[in-house]
Amino acid sequence: MTYTDEELGFNDPTAQRLEPITTGAEADIVGPMLADILHDPRWLTCDVALISGGKSNLTYRIACDAGEVILRRPPLGHILPTAHDMGREYRVMTALADTGVPVPRTFHLGDADSPLGAPFYLMERVVGHICRNAMPPGYAEAPDDRRRVGEALVDVLADLHTVDPEAVGLAEFGRPAGFMERQLRRWSQQWEASRTADLPALDALRDALVATLPAQRASAIVHGDYRLDNTILHPTQVGTIVAVLDWEMSTLGDPLSDLGAMLAYWSEADDSEVLRRARITAPVTAAEGFPRRAEIIERYAGRTGIDPSDVDWYQSFAYFKLAVVCQGIAARAAGGSMVGGGFDQAERLVAPLVEAGRQQLGSRPAG
Repeated sequence: MTYTDEELGFNDPTAQRLEPITTGAEADIVGPMLADILHDPRWLTCDVALISGGKSNLTYRIACDAGEVILRRPPLGHILPTAHDMGREYRVMTALADTGVPVPRTFHLGDADSPLGAPFYLMERVVGHICRNAMPPGYAEAPDDRRRVGEALVDVLADLHTVDPEAVGLAEFGRPAGFMERQLRRWSQQWEASRTADLPALDALRDALVATLPAQRASAIVHGDYRLDNTILHPTQVGTIVAVLDWEMSTLGDPLSDLGAMLAYWSEADDSEVLRRARITAPVTAAEGFPRRAEIIERYAGRTGIDPSDVDWYQSFAYFKLAVVCQGIAARAAGGSMVGGGFDQAERLVAPLVEAGRQQLGSRPAG
């Protein structure tokens, strides 16, 4: 799996607009396929709409008189064999179905020999709010409600990290030992591959992370990109998460990597100018009522029993990783391999992300 092609959105309010685009899941192919898989001829006549697409996995809503389902498939065109792994997403969501972690129900996993000509899977459509740029009008307007949303986000992450992988059939889902060491090596290699100019500050952050790599304190199922806008909030019961989405980078690893990434995406009203400039997503959580990062850490530790003493290192690593992602996007855009606009923002984010990472790591001693 790679993260460099993942769409970050860059605060684009149209990033998740539902579009009547069916390329990659044409109704005349999908309809008969679903009628066969779901044993219901009503699917022969169906409507298909693209929910999200681009370089990340494509997500379609399929609807007919029988109901609605979601179809996920890899992006169109050439993909790396280990990227956009449909089986990985399907496997982890299926395994978590009977745990306290809210996931969509899965229905079917198809391979590359499917009528689509690509692997895919089907899951239920979960109704609720995905909050990318703001909370929905009239939803969680009171500070107490926003606190409940933030606390629910922490609690679901903690619940994920306390699931026993072996008990849910995921004992062989990854290699938790040495996880962050491999992550550092992988993202260092990504940085070298996307280097278009010398960036001494990025090199220095990478070297500091290597020098201060903490000992791994725990292992767990990790999501790989856990943040508010990768969850669905209950449409009316504020403070309830009804589904966690986008499991394509899930594995067994160091749970503090998820916590550090969540904190890097988090915003507070009094963030320093450094953190403000490094924001990848809209500052939804800066609104009054959302818990502060210190409260998130305390709540997570209390619920999991995991010692969070080194979480600053993991948050710094998250900024490093995001800087490399943005550098990769900028490099591909400069090479003409990215379609569309807005990629100059990715390049502008590299330096602020590096600065945020170095600030977060601070004067942590080597060793």
